[in-house]
Amino acid sequence: MKKPKWYVVWKGYSPGIYTTWAATKAVIDGYIGARYQSFGTLIEAEAAYVAGPDVSGLNDFSGIARELPPEVILDSVAVDAACSGNPGVVEYRGVYLATKEVIFYKKIDGLGTNNLGEFLAIVHALALQHANKTALPIYSDSVTALAWVRNKRCKSSITRSSDTAPILDLVQRAQVWLENHEIGVPIHKWITTEWGEIPADFERKN
Repeated sequence: MKKPKWYVVWKGYSPGIYTTWAATKAVIDGYIGARYQSFGTLIEAEAAYVAGPDVSGLNDFSGIARELPPEVILDSVAVDAACSGNPGVVEYRGVYLATKEVIFYKKIDGLGTNNLGEFLAIVHALALQHANKTALPIYSDSVTALAWVRNKRCKSSITRSSDTAPILDLVQRAQVWLENHEIGVPIHKWITTEWGEIPADFERKN
């Protein structure tokens, strides 16, 4: 007979103690920086839940992403975009840096540019964290996209057409979101020359 487990969720959509993995997964899937762990007895789980994730060692990222220097914040989100052509089909994604788990991904219909994808990726990370009530730092390797987010406005020269309308509509929505929300999350430039490719990189270059 399979031994029972108790699952402690410290950070998720609904923190608590769960008796099945299915119930646990439902409250952590898509939650940036989720903290959870399984235990063999209810007493252990209850004690760990009260003690918190720091005591349980879940914020100790030694051995995870060890190749990165100590100044890189592992409890963070890294974003990147890829574009097949210029303009071309744009994809972007975000990963939780400590584990390199993909937490969101989007492929956009029509044509766009890499910088537009980078901009949308940063705003997606901001909006997702706002919804989740989390505040993890965000890393991007795009100087242009970082400037656009700070100014809450894209300066792209791409013109509207039937092909570019899908991404430009998303950009417009992202700009409106930025205008109506404070950016309460640190956004950092990923230093590729020192740290290597950003972990959200699609690992393909044109």
